[in-house]
Amino acid sequence: MATKKTASAKKSKPTIAKPAKTKVTTVKAVAADSTPKAPTYKQRVGQLSNRTGMLSAHIAEFVGTFILAAVAVLSQGQPLFVGFALIAIVLTIGSLSGSHVNPLVTVGAWVTRKITGLRALGYVIAQILGGLLAFVVVSAFVSAAPEVSSEAQMYGQQAATMFAASPIPEGKELYVFFAEMLGAAIFGLAFASTFRMRADDYAARALTIGLGLFAAVTVAGVAVSYVGGSAVVNPAIAFTLQAVTFTDSFNLWAILSYIIAPIVGGVIGFFLYDIIRSEADNTIV
Repeated sequence: MATKKTASAKKSKPTIAKPAKTKVTTVKAVAADSTPKAPTYKQRVGQLSNRTGMLSAHIAEFVGTFILAAVAVLSQGQPLFVGFALIAIVLTIGSLSGSHVNPLVTVGAWVTRKITGLRALGYVIAQILGGLLAFVVVSAFVSAAPEVSSEAQMYGQQAATMFAASPIPEGKELYVFFAEMLGAAIFGLAFASTFRMRADDYAARALTIGLGLFAAVTVAGVAVSYVGGSAVVNPAIAFTLQAVTFTDSFNLWAILSYIIAPIVGGVIGFFLYDIIRSEADNTIV
């Protein structure tokens, strides 16, 4: 009798637990000097043409020059007040236009290839218009002042008059010319140094520019006071202070002293800083 063989149970193979795969994540060490550095002000100025509209930059120059010119007239040209006003202007519109508010700065920056010619031309026009508007506004307030009675005049009270620069003394024209050039060179040197600063260091830029103008106006003003003249160190404000007028007869020395001399001095200041800076960069310590 055939016996039915039962299938023997298959021997199960022992299972060996596979070790869990561990995912190794490598973290690259970042070098300490690979941190992105803040751009310098010169690089920031190069970005203005892309990020800031030309219209907003020119409006900022117009408004800034108007404020500076108004302060110069109302403070009777005191260097301390003008310097602090410029500090406030730089802090306000510096990120919009660079806060030149002075043709000598704009021309110096253009000659040393820090801004384009188109932007420089627009800046100068906006600055002159801002200075002229300051003259119109301040003179309107002065003309609206009440008249001084004859009794008050006897006690020394005088009618309100708008502050103006002293006329250039005859025979001393060259002194005024070189005083303006000297003051502009000092201010141009100070302003040019801010192009190497970090763009986000607003306080340092404002103090450098404001105190630079204070030093420039003080040196030029004290020097020219010995011959009885006045220092302006800003061709746009020269119209506000009536150093250059269109109503009187043509005055060549006024144009040379208060327009040409500051621009030439500003260019000298910008070039002088570039020369000093290049020598310092090439010096091996």
